[in-house]
Amino acid sequence: DTNGLSDGNPGIVLFDEIQRFNTVDGDGKPMPTTKCSDFWELLSDGRLAKRSRDDLDMMMGEYLYWVRDATRRKSKGEEVNLDEGVGIWEARSMKRTLGLADDLDTLANLSRSQMIARLENAKMHKTVYEPIDHSKTLIIISGNLDEAFSMASMTSEADVDADIFHAFTEKVTVVDVKNALSRRFKPEQVARFGNVHLIYRSLRRVDFEELIHREMGRVQRTAKDHLGITLTIGTNVERLVYRNGVFPVQGVRPVFSSVADIVEANLSKLMFAALMAGERVVHLDYDEEKSLLGGRVGKGAKATCHDVPYVGRLDKVRQRNVDDVVANVAIHESGHAIAYALLLGLVPLQLTAKVASSYAAGFTFPHDIHETRGNLVHKIKVLLAGGVAEEVVFGKEHATVGRSHDREQATQLTIDFIRRYAFDAEFQANYALEFAYSMDKTVTDADVEKMIARLVAETHELLVKHQSLLVALGSRLRAAGHLEALEVADILSEHGIRAETRPEAYLHVHPYAAELASGA
Repeated sequence: DTNGLSDGNPGIVLFDEIQRFNTVDGDGKPMPTTKCSDFWELLSDGRLAKRSRDDLDMMMGEYLYWVRDATRRKSKGEEVNLDEGVGIWEARSMKRTLGLADDLDTLANLSRSQMIARLENAKMHKTVYEPIDHSKTLIIISGNLDEAFSMASMTSEADVDADIFHAFTEKVTVVDVKNALSRRFKPEQVARFGNVHLIYRSLRRVDFEELIHREMGRVQRTAKDHLGITLTIGTNVERLVYRNGVFPVQGVRPVFSSVADIVEANLSKLMFAALMAGERVVHLDYDEEKSLLGGRVGKGAKATCHDVPYVGRLDKVRQRNVDDVVANVAIHESGHAIAYALLLGLVPLQLTAKVASSYAAGFTFPHDIHETRGNLVHKIKVLLAGGVAEEVVFGKEHATVGRSHDREQATQLTIDFIRRYAFDAEFQANYALEFAYSMDKTVTDADVEKMIARLVAETHELLVKHQSLLVALGSRLRAAGHLEALEVADILSEHGIRAETRPEAYLHVHPYAAELASGA
């Protein structure tokens, strides 16, 4: 009513932040009390039951009491105007209860006897009790379902390529959305959301670059329209904004604030200098080697330079990483990358040894790997290769604790290999069962230890055989801080290793279909 959505007429309604109105708690149990029950009624068939029967009876009783009381007082000689209007407040209440089309002024001038006649007529025709019809209303429901997006919690990650996040969000389907909804709403409520879902993907690198380029255009137009100054901005400035302003999971808002912080805040001095000198041309660029945000006012021989030392906020954090630690991280990540290339025949999506963090760290970003018996062994070796690479290059005494998370994951995979998937010939039962079917898992512990020790030895032998490649890749990674897949592929090729570069959405899977077809 407030927004003019009339009974029976077409309309469009958007309900936003729907995830806040969950009806199921974190344990999957129904909430004892929930708000907005009429919302689910609306989604059911587009009709809302009116709550006006009690209101109508109460309104009728109040008017009849007033008329009787006024008649009694008049019989006693008191001055009472039985034809006075009911007033704005009562008119508004009547308009809402009866769903009248009359304007408030007309209803406010009705006498109480006329109001009672209106009420009796409404009760007689029963239209006041009919449900409100919104079957012609297009209902759009919007919300954030982090449960459907595995990377949604990586809000502080500024070093993972935006294309990788985009590739992972592209794999989210309507089934994932329904599973996420079922963690917040009852099954019958999830059904009322229907099957038409618009799933928003994370932005690609090219999208962020286009957004930054458009923002540079906006700044240039503002300078021209408000100050009459023709402003040009170098591409190094756009790269500076990208490095320090893009957090792929957080979307576009951090980019806007970084444009204001890096470009607009530093332009003010240049604009002032141009206006004072009577110049109408300004050029802004960034010298990455000298860390100077440089401006040139005017053109030709009369141009003056105004350079400001500037290091981006995230660049400062990256530069704090101690060089010795970066070297160690570079070898660690190179170990992962080389094992990945040799065992799986793939080049990692991204190789990084300097991240925007208060401590030195890195990562090697893999593709999706279809888990088979062989691929599980390969994945365990790739996880072990980081710590083993440190031992091969720097010696066992100088290997760091950076392997801890890798070892956790490798141990989990090894346990699953033996206990859950029964890939070990000696243990064919599923040792992951609980309750009445639980088994003594300690009988497999010795086999888990033996398997990990064996894979560590095999990984060590593999990296020793390719130690020159390990040192070369580690050195390049330490110097650059970050290597793209094609750069890694070139270094591997220089050492006689051929590995494929595949896109972010690639699934590494055995060619089952081709083998089946050839066998047929």
